Amino acid sequence: MHYSDAQAITEIPVADKGAGPYGIAAGPDGALWLTLAHSGRIARLTLDGELSEYVLDSSECCPTVITPGPDGALWFTRFQDHRIGRVTADGETESFPVPTPGSGPFGITAGPDGAMWFTQMNTDRIGRITGTGEITEFVLPQAGAFPSAITAGPDGALWFTLNQANAVGRITVHGDIVMHPLPTAGAAPVGITSDGTALWFVEIAAGQIGRISVDGGIEEFPLPDRTAKPHAIVATSAGDCWFTEWGANRVGHITDGGEIAEYGLPSPSSEPHGITLGPDGALWVALETGGVARVEP
Repeated sequence: MHYSDAQAITEIPVADKGAGPYGIAAGPDGALWLTLAHSGRIARLTLDGELSEYVLDSSECCPTVITPGPDGALWFTRFQDHRIGRVTADGETESFPVPTPGSGPFGITAGPDGAMWFTQMNTDRIGRITGTGEITEFVLPQAGAFPSAITAGPDGALWFTLNQANAVGRITVHGDIVMHPLPTAGAAPVGITSDGTALWFVEIAAGQIGRISVDGGIEEFPLPDRTAKPHAIVATSAGDCWFTEWGANRVGHITDGGEIAEYGLPSPSSEPHGITLGPDGALWVALETGGVARVEP
């Protein structure tokens, strides 16, 4: 384990301090796409720094997690007004209401079936939305589970974290659900990613990175600073993941063997949230205080 200074990290301001860059994704157009959670906007950032913003129909909708879809558009959750949003590469937006009231959609990912899959934090459901906006919901077997992030697994199923149930869940495209309890009590998992072989996730309350195999075997790797509050995680290849440390103002890296390196961000208290692998091979991080960070791997 080691810490590093920030010489391989650059920051780019993209919004005023109150806008709240939160989610970030690499689009099929070679640009980075961000949710501005506190201002109801979506931003597009090219690799040479050109910024475009798209105003949504509600400034209070709280766009949260964003991800590319199979249709060439970006799809995102609107946590506050309980809708799923879609934005095309040229900035046209639309949204679809989630059938269950007060659902609180948060995580979203493209599924292996050509649909988008998302979590409903407030109502303990997993949702599926087609390209035309048709939504199906699957009720989790445990109330108060607080499903958070979701990703497509290497086994053709969807995997998601259960923040309050302290588990990782798996749902097939037919709606069959299994929950895998975590070894550490009260770990509060959030971000999750697939490296093509296994699933990696963060435990925000326990200060750990976890790995779960498709047959349910779980390993946990403690961070040097257990109060770092790891938040989001992305795999760059098998056994190679990067994650944000929201509580410690750092970006971390973990290898297949559990070796951890951490890199401090230039601006203090920048609140790193979402992280993605950019089209340039670098890691890009959304900073809630108003910028993005680019990390050379």
